[in-house]
Amino acid sequence: MEMAPNTRLVLHAFSWSLLAAISICSQNDIACLKSIRASLDDPHDYFKSSWNFNNATKFFVCNFVGIECWHADDNEVLNIRLPNMGLKGQFPLGIVKCKRLMRLDLSNNQLSGPIPSNISKLFRFGTAIDISSNRFSGSIPKRIANCTFLNSLNLSNNQLTGFIPPELILLHRMKNFSVANNQLYGPVPLFNLSLSKDSFVGNPGLCGNPLEPCIDHKNSPFKNGFIIGYSVSVVSVVTIFMFYFVPCMHRNERNKLLRHFILNLIWNRTRKVNMTQNSHQTSQMVLPDILHETSRETSMLVELVSRMSYSDLYEATNEFSAENIIGHGQMGTTYKATSSNGCLLAIKRLFDTQKFDEHFITELKTLGRLRHDNLVPLLGFCIESKEKLLVYKYMSNGNLYDLLHPLEKRRTIGWPLRLKIACGVAKGLVWLHQNFNYKVIHLDICSRCILLDQNFEPKISNFSEAMLMKSNNRYWRSSFDMDSEFWESSFVKEDVYRFGILVLELISRKEPSELTDLARSGDESIGKWAVDDVKSSGFVDGGLVGNGFDVEIFEILRVAWNCAQPNSDERPAMLQVHKIINGFSKKST
Repeated sequence: MEMAPNTRLVLHAFSWSLLAAISICSQNDIACLKSIRASLDDPHDYFKSSWNFNNATKFFVCNFVGIECWHADDNEVLNIRLPNMGLKGQFPLGIVKCKRLMRLDLSNNQLSGPIPSNISKLFRFGTAIDISSNRFSGSIPKRIANCTFLNSLNLSNNQLTGFIPPELILLHRMKNFSVANNQLYGPVPLFNLSLSKDSFVGNPGLCGNPLEPCIDHKNSPFKNGFIIGYSVSVVSVVTIFMFYFVPCMHRNERNKLLRHFILNLIWNRTRKVNMTQNSHQTSQMVLPDILHETSRETSMLVELVSRMSYSDLYEATNEFSAENIIGHGQMGTTYKATSSNGCLLAIKRLFDTQKFDEHFITELKTLGRLRHDNLVPLLGFCIESKEKLLVYKYMSNGNLYDLLHPLEKRRTIGWPLRLKIACGVAKGLVWLHQNFNYKVIHLDICSRCILLDQNFEPKISNFSEAMLMKSNNRYWRSSFDMDSEFWESSFVKEDVYRFGILVLELISRKEPSELTDLARSGDESIGKWAVDDVKSSGFVDGGLVGNGFDVEIFEILRVAWNCAQPNSDERPAMLQVHKIINGFSKKST
């Protein structure tokens, strides 16, 4: 039976389309391998000589050393295995062109530098990464958690630092994981798979199951008093010396030196929980937990915030089910919960360690005293046995970071909404800085701590690093009196700086780390963008341009850049910033 002409035409078209698709895939994979070859130094010529791209033979890629293809009759790369070759260089970014790459093994080489922060885009569908026994440094990028098909991750025997990102517990397919022999610290995340100590050994700062429990060695009351007294005395002596014995120094330079000194003195104390604690290797006596159920500190907290039943919260979270998890942080895991009366709650469950007690108390003492439309409502807390829980009103639209940088396809966010969020955060900060009874400095403003309610009204959260100053300019954690001018220039302006980075992120949708690096390096590119035409700047998110708001964006961009100035004396006050943004916000509504 003869085939109809139309049918033959369709089959021909399909065949050509298929061949074209295969050709495109092959060209992408060839470009991928060419990039890898160019980026890596192969001193012993283990693989480069075999990667000959002048070969005219079909499917020649599959014969390359270390390359496995999906099929013997195409050039589509399945696995790249280049271990034990003494290779030098950095992580090969060219793998992004190998669209269907499943496994990457670069173990036992001499590769260095950071693991790319956008690794989930480079290795989107990959199932296994082994870069062990190299010289990689820096932190483990959180976005590895976006490699949702990953079932094996070996980062052992490198020079990695910082926390293990708690987001990694979202990798539900994970079967093999190791970060042994690095320089990591902090609590081990609560993985959903059984891991032995061998996965974490060689990191003296790590603690928690399956390692030794996280224990914080509290200083004795005498030692704490001595440290505070010593700090205040040193500050006083240095202040007198700077003002009376160095009168020839320019005022700005003198204040900068003094500010730098005192910031470090206080900062080191408030940030000490982030430092590596080799608790299981010391012989110091561990003092009782100051936040046990019947402690004096707990009784004082009840006067500020309602104390809730652990059994009720346990039931509200469906027994702290993994399906109820809505967020992870350095202090703990946050769960969505439904109370017995049907109210939606967000419950932060702190990791089982005393090292976050000070942060827990600060959060309660701050949000327990303060109420404002742009602060997240703290509804209660719970302390029972080893459990420490903070209970907040649930925010249905998550946090600002996830809105700007979603895991899936980006949604369009119009300028009026971005302006509304910026205005709300500015309003909240002004209220914190100028509160009559307690002036509060957040010190950790970022897009992750800006929550959004059902109307996308921003709520400032995460006050664990905050500083409270009583109305008499006395730092609430000690008897340390602080000059109001110094308080303004050193601490209040830190919030202004972070707010500037936040607004730049709102305008550009760039990662905050990238914006911070630009601002702190003194890079003038942002300043140039702030005075150039918005359409040609290249900095503004493309979805905002040409929609009738270019003039507003231009003005707000300039405000944000002024807030992010490296010199704190050049940053405006939050009240001034809010007035400008609020003026534009009223026009947009």
